Amino acid sequence: MPSPTPRHPPRRSKRITEAPRRLPAARPASCGSRQPSRTSWVALLAGALLAVAAGGCGRASLPVLGTVPPFTLTERGGDAVRAEDLAGHVWIADFVFTRCPDFCPALTGRFARLQHQFAVATDGVRLVSFSVDPTHDTPEVLRGYAARAGAEPGWLFVTGPRDTVAALLREGFHVAYADDGPPSAPITHSDRFVLVDRALHIRGYYHGTDDADVARLVRDAAALRDGRAS
Repeated sequence: MPSPTPRHPPRRSKRITEAPRRLPAARPASCGSRQPSRTSWVALLAGALLAVAAGGCGRASLPVLGTVPPFTLTERGGDAVRAEDLAGHVWIADFVFTRCPDFCPALTGRFARLQHQFAVATDGVRLVSFSVDPTHDTPEVLRGYAARAGAEPGWLFVTGPRDTVAALLREGFHVAYADDGPPSAPITHSDRFVLVDRALHIRGYYHGTDDADVARLVRDAAALRDGRAS
């Protein structure tokens, strides 16, 4: 059902492109084989253990950058969505609002393409769009927005009490959020896509408007989905 025409003009948002939290990358194990000339048994054992830990050549290693805390929000269809409902799935989060005239449409357009790349309705990768304007973005409003975006099952749009959403973004996902700006740009929020694994661990941050970063996201999400990343 299309959403009613909003009574207020579109609210501009201030874009935040904060640097993602990064951990030092582990040095990759070599895939080559070479016969050592004078290597101690201790070194050989250490090398064997390293190979086991690496899980074999070609296996990606993604850092754990945090854990999504428990939450309960409301999906556009009116059902409750909890963090535990997403456990067991690889999923990608973004942060948008329906009256955003700036980069939110670009983020939503990216998600619309990603849902086809990952076949979200049947695949192991889910998409979750969190409204950063929850007072306005009711489930009914989100239904209209999702319909216009061509969202399929497996792409969720969630909203909830303002304080719950603010705490989840700042303290759970560790992304910027503020809604006390001037009338010309009252909402400040991140443009990041956040990759989350089946154990609700945050595994990466990616600029949602950058082609190279989104391509890296696709590779990392597929690697987690297929068990090719640890």
